[in-house]
Amino acid sequence: MKIAIIGAGYGGMAAAFDLRHAGHDVTIFESADYVGGLAGGFKEPHWDWSVEKFYHHWFQSDASMLGLMRELGFDDKVLFPRPLTVMYHEGKFYPFDSILNALRFPGLGFGLDKIRFGFVGLFLRLTNNWRALEKFTADEWMLKWAGKNVYEKMWKPLLIGKFGPFYRDVNMAWMWARIKARSTRLGTFEGGFQKFSDMFAERLRAMGVQIRLGTAVRFIKRNPAGGLMIDAGGVEAFDQVLVTTSPNLLAKMCPDLPENYLKGLLDLKSMGAVVMVLSLKEKLSKDGYYWFSLPKEAGFPFLALVEHTNFVPAEHFGGDRIVYAGDYLEQGHEYFSLSDEQLLEKFLPAFKKINPAFTRDWVKKVRVFKTNYAQPVPLLNHSKNIPAIETPVQGLYLASMSQVYPWDRGTNFAVEIGRRAAKIMMNM
Repeated sequence: MKIAIIGAGYGGMAAAFDLRHAGHDVTIFESADYVGGLAGGFKEPHWDWSVEKFYHHWFQSDASMLGLMRELGFDDKVLFPRPLTVMYHEGKFYPFDSILNALRFPGLGFGLDKIRFGFVGLFLRLTNNWRALEKFTADEWMLKWAGKNVYEKMWKPLLIGKFGPFYRDVNMAWMWARIKARSTRLGTFEGGFQKFSDMFAERLRAMGVQIRLGTAVRFIKRNPAGGLMIDAGGVEAFDQVLVTTSPNLLAKMCPDLPENYLKGLLDLKSMGAVVMVLSLKEKLSKDGYYWFSLPKEAGFPFLALVEHTNFVPAEHFGGDRIVYAGDYLEQGHEYFSLSDEQLLEKFLPAFKKINPAFTRDWVKKVRVFKTNYAQPVPLLNHSKNIPAIETPVQGLYLASMSQVYPWDRGTNFAVEIGRRAAKIMMNM
């Protein structure tokens, strides 16, 4: 079969890998001039490694991603350093990278609260019945079982940071998946995620997959002669098309979709993301911390601060200290319209709270990256809202981050759903 894949992110490339292995003629269309999607990166001339535009890492539990690495023969380039993760409480930062450190966290208080925190965490790790949990919001479930203090100190800031005005609406299955699937060990790729993306793309090209960069698809329509037609600067016919972009973009590209299906796609809520990447002259965290979880109520203007060079040595970046400051935000938020310099002015006081010695002249370069589609918002009984991989238009398939539910967004589940879509397409 002649197959088109729209999007050269990890899901699209993973699907192409399997479809080409099965002998199909595969072409990937990518509107950007690089592969990797939201895991794409950039590199300064004096850097040996690239830096992701939106911070990424892998977990040791990421079976789909690490399994693909083994198949490609790239697993010797996957690195698992041991960075330090901390949580803010009353002006100080405390280690939060293990169960023992979590139990030591002073924000939990003493006695019953710590016991409830431990039992809730253990229950969520052991249970597999997430469908029962999606009937409740995380807000109501955690208040009931973890208790008010534990919820407000530990889980509520996470929900607010991730989902903003929708935090009370998010179902408990999302929280279950976050706790269930993640490990304390964090991994990266030698040379950066863009290096992996480029190597993967080269492997696909060597297999015979066409990758057309800088090529936006304007529409997908039924072909009267059978199959589908794509307009990407010229109309071309395909037997099957797999879309790996957002549901909203699929709705715009394919007017042949039934009205009720289009409505379902457009009703799916998602959060955008704004991430600032700074090159600094000096180390920001005096204690070598990598990941700072920051509560909004403490006055921080972003959800997380990540000092990448406390995870990957600064020598790979010509001695530059790389720091991310990022947030998930509803579409239309002020941050989306601010210039890089305007956003930096808003963030500067927070950097000084991390390190009082910080001054503006530490900043060598600032880059800000924005996307409207970063974090799907899972509502009550959300499994009923998930669009099937096979759409109502014959030969048209969708594999997006909105369909990995109950799991959270990430490259691991992009690979998983891309390969799942490829299997369905091959069986049709």
